This record gives sequence, structure tokens and C-alpha cells, in this order.
Amino acid sequence: MRKRRKSRRRFLAAASGAMVALTGCGAARPWRFFTAEEAETVIALCEQIIPADQDPGATDAGVINYIDRHLMGHFRRFQPVYREGLARLNELCRQRHGRRFAELKFEEQTAVLESLTGDLKKFFDLVIDHTMQGFYGDPRHGGNRDAVSWRMLGVPLIPVRGREHYDLTAIKSKEAGT
Repeated sequence: MRKRRKSRRRFLAAASGAMVALTGCGAARPWRFFTAEEAETVIALCEQIIPADQDPGATDAGVINYIDRHLMGHFRRFQPVYREGLARLNELCRQRHGRRFAELKFEEQTAVLESLTGDLKKFFDLVIDHTMQGFYGDPRHGGNRDAVSWRMLGVPLIPVRGREHYDLTAIKSKEAGT
């Protein structure tokens, strides 16, 4: 019995140490899929696609969170495409401008994107698709934070499934015979 307690104590000490180490590692990384540099590039790409003006843009709508979240789920098959596409885009920008895409001025970024061809153009088209989904989609999927795009367009908010968000008093009074 005594030997069991010692090993249990050792296990608990080791487990608590591992939890502290894992907690420290997780706190420094806010993204599920992207590295910090990749996230900066994706944010810049999304802002090129839907920039903020008098209305919120892609960043305000949480599009980066939508893409990052879904690359660990439904978009998992696109993980290699994003890794390679972001690396190649940043390399192209370093060759042309000596800086990463996110470090370029908005106009320089626009010029780079307009010049894309081949696989980089296909990658950018994919980012456009995912940005549009994250901006205009249902907020419960991780984008369109606070339904900013729906509010901008005047689209009524969709009721959450499984909850009564409709006025049922007329139906209930009819059933009661009044």
C-alpha cells in the first residue's frame, strides 16, 4: 500500500508538471493551424478581398478564425495547399520587394495579387472562396462575427435552431378555441 502511494504521488507530480508545461505552450499560440507568420499573411489576404471601409471588413468579421478553425476540420484536405501557397506567396514578395506579403503596403499587395498566375492564382482563388464563406456565412461556423455582413446587407438574423423565436400566440389561441 505504501509503495502505491509513492508512485501515485510521483504520477500526480509528473502530471501536474506536464499540465503546467502544456498550458504555457498553448497560451503562446492563438491559432489552431496557422503559425503566427502565416496568420499575418492570411489576415492581409482577407483584408485585400474584403477591406474595411464604412462597414466592417474581413478582420472585423473574424474570417481568419473561420479559416483557421475549418482547416482543422472540414477544410483539412486544404492544409498542404495553404502551407505551400502562403510560403510561396511570401517568397515571391521577398524576391520582388524584400519583405513578406503582410509587410507590404496595401497597394503593393494588390499589385502582387493581380500578377499571380498558375498555382498561386489557384491558391488565391481558394482563399477568396473561404473568405467569402467566413464573411457571409452563419456566425455559428466561426466567421461573420456578430453577423456583421448580415447587418450590413440588412439580412434578418436567422433564429437559432431548436428554440422558439417566433410569435406563437395566434396559434396557441386558435388551438384554445378563442
